[in-house]
Amino acid sequence: MARYKHYDYNQTKMIPLRFSDQIQPGTFEYTLNHVVDNDLDLSVFESRYRNDYNGAPAYDPAILL
Repeated sequence: MARYKHYDYNQTKMIPLRFSDQIQPGTFEYTLNHVVDNDLDLSVFESRYRNDYNGAPAYDPAILL
C-alpha cells in the first residue's frame, strides 16, 4: 500500500484557519470536498506509487483533487 503524507483539515496553518470551518454546507466547495472524500474511487492511484518501504511519502490524491 502506498504511503501518503499526513493531512488533516482540522489542523491550523500559519494563520489560524481551519478548512472545515471555511466551507459551509450547500456550497460548491462543500459538495466537491464530500464527493472527493466519499464518492470517488481513488484506488487507481494506489498502483502508481511504489513507496511502501522506501522513498518519501507522496501527497494523497484526494488532497490534490
